[in-house]
Amino acid sequence: MKKLSIIIPVYYNEENLRDMYAGLRAEVLSVLQCKYEVVMVDDGSGDSSYAIMEELAAQDKHISLVKLSRNFGEHAALLAGLNICTGDCAVKKSADAQEPAKLVLDLLEKYEEGNDVVLAVREDRNEPAAQRFFSRCYANMMRRHALPNMPEGGFDSFLIDRKVIDVLVSMDELNTSLMSQILWSGFKTAQVGYTRLARTAGKSRWSFSKKVKLTADSLLGFSTAPLKAIWIIGCISFAVSLIWLACYLIYSFAEAVPLSGFAVVVLLLFLLFGMVMLAMAVLGAYLWRTFDAARNRPVFIIERVKRHD
Repeated sequence: MKKLSIIIPVYYNEENLRDMYAGLRAEVLSVLQCKYEVVMVDDGSGDSSYAIMEELAAQDKHISLVKLSRNFGEHAALLAGLNICTGDCAVKKSADAQEPAKLVLDLLEKYEEGNDVVLAVREDRNEPAAQRFFSRCYANMMRRHALPNMPEGGFDSFLIDRKVIDVLVSMDELNTSLMSQILWSGFKTAQVGYTRLARTAGKSRWSFSKKVKLTADSLLGFSTAPLKAIWIIGCISFAVSLIWLACYLIYSFAEAVPLSGFAVVVLLLFLLFGMVMLAMAVLGAYLWRTFDAARNRPVFIIERVKRHD
């Protein structure tokens, strides 16, 4: 019988952990017909999250704890959990209890039909309009420019087979998106729809800067769209400059106006300088990621692991 690993990244979730685990135990763990383990990864939380994790582990011998030395981000926390999990398949569960606990069973059911990857696709979400708008924009952008198999509603949770886990662990990439890596890997994939619940406790740490970084990492890591955009902007800028110059020359000769045009030259210089700086910024982002990968620093550092014997 196959073994299921449930990976739970934890970051400032002291107000959610007990309720999340209670729901998971009542609706999932108590009815599972297979072996399982729960791997909770503390991603450098500065609150009492890890103390609560130890409390839960003392109650349930199936819980293993991983503590990272500092905050490395959800991608790194998930990867750390995948590195130490021992299951034949693994499912990602959020610690904020915004996903129904029963979703784990739905994912497992689809997996048992022969799929290597099962995505939990958001069909609806009880969250602010701004958050829904960002998620839709991100998913649409990725579908159009990077990964055509990105679900329209995007996804936060997933279940993956051991062969997929081994691929993700071997990739060991910095500045990337684990979700995008799963889609990129190309294994047989199914989807399960769900409604994302409203947060009932705690404060989301999914800040605007983290959303921007996710977008940048996803595009730069899985698409050449930024480079294509530079090429298009450069072509447009060059064409506009030629048309502008031609119109100015025609007007000057037709009206017998001397060719001074100092203001026009300054405007053109500002336009071209802006295009050059934009191009340098995008190329610099690619170069930084190349440099970051060349240093070969670890994606995460594990401070301690606690398992029941």
